[in-house]
Amino acid sequence: MTKFQGKVAIITGAGSGMGRATAIEFAKGGATVIIADLNENNAKQTQKLLEEYNVPTKIFVGDISKTEKVQEIVNGTVEEFKTIDIVANIAGMPMTFTPIEEVEEEFWDQQMAVNVKASYLLSKYALPYLKNNQSKGSIVNVASVATVRPRPGLTAYCASKGAIVALTRSLALEVANTGVRVNVINPGPAETPMLEKFYGNMDPVEGRKLYEDSVPIGRLCYPEDIAKMIAYLSSDDASFITGSVVNVDGGRGL
Repeated sequence: MTKFQGKVAIITGAGSGMGRATAIEFAKGGATVIIADLNENNAKQTQKLLEEYNVPTKIFVGDISKTEKVQEIVNGTVEEFKTIDIVANIAGMPMTFTPIEEVEEEFWDQQMAVNVKASYLLSKYALPYLKNNQSKGSIVNVASVATVRPRPGLTAYCASKGAIVALTRSLALEVANTGVRVNVINPGPAETPMLEKFYGNMDPVEGRKLYEDSVPIGRLCYPEDIAKMIAYLSSDDASFITGSVVNVDGGRGL
């Protein structure tokens, strides 16, 4: 499969979970993969996994909710690879069940910074290059099925993910006449290291069962489920799709 041959894809949160699976999916398609993550060891592990696909890779480590880091990623990518074709904003921050009265302002701000501001920043600084591509570019954001089926005690998380949906639809309309496409995925409860952070003080077995039972199909979302949808939405096969909110949730949003 070479559908991404010659393409340059920036993937945030690429050190684990959905981000790592997406990095692998793009590497399988022949893309140059930019691995952006807060954890250097995780990023290096992902880079190691991509070696078998013999594609160019580059790592950027740091907080992508900071302008300076995002500019470093974009400028460093363009300096070495000349362009940016695809942005996958996957990095996110979970939360444990917490009543709104107990949510500290600092935590609320962190949720908005990681789950919303980071996607805004990378989209902002990558857009000039996405617009200039002959084939035009693609941005795929990752929100959550919690935007349509929220759970009590996750208000900050749900609000931040809802903002991503609004950002996606608004930006898609804003840049549609340039040929750049912007879409968002709502994953269901997923088989990733992040899921356990939602359990809080719950027994891990009980926590997992709680989430599995909430999915009509009867299983958790695999990282590969999301990776394949991101790859599709980023490909020429989806050239007429923009501003879409795609639930990949096993029916959880119904």
